Amino acid sequence: MSEEHPTIDDPELGTLTRATTELTDGTVLTHDWYAGGTVTQGAPLDLMVEGTNTDEASALLPHVHETIAALAALRRLASDAIVTAFSTGTPEQHELDDAASDLTLETLEASADGTVVLHFIDSCGEHFPEGYWPAVHLGPDGQITQVTVES
Repeated sequence: MSEEHPTIDDPELGTLTRATTELTDGTVLTHDWYAGGTVTQGAPLDLMVEGTNTDEASALLPHVHETIAALAALRRLASDAIVTAFSTGTPEQHELDDAASDLTLETLEASADGTVVLHFIDSCGEHFPEGYWPAVHLGPDGQITQVTVES
């Protein structure tokens, strides 16, 4: 990585680098976040941490660590919130259980305002159309504040 965009090396999360996208014409866009990946509970997890420099992004890592430590409980709360938000009535237990196994946590996004967004994918393709994924927004206190569908 260049001196302009040094990496962040975290003993638990690995290396985070300033996120970039290369366009078809060769232009490289530099984003306002650092990206990386880790494995938690045997599954890969992409990380997006807001920041335009290592100090800004590094300041969010303790919150990322706390969120990852709570993922065992958060995953189920989040999948239940997704089903509840998009059901026309009160979901039945089997619907909650199905979603808990079908919705896979793919990305954890941490923002400077203390919010964390958990992005899920529909691993079976029965809950959301292709190209759309549910996201659960957590406030700085770790409580669910919003459930959305993104594309």
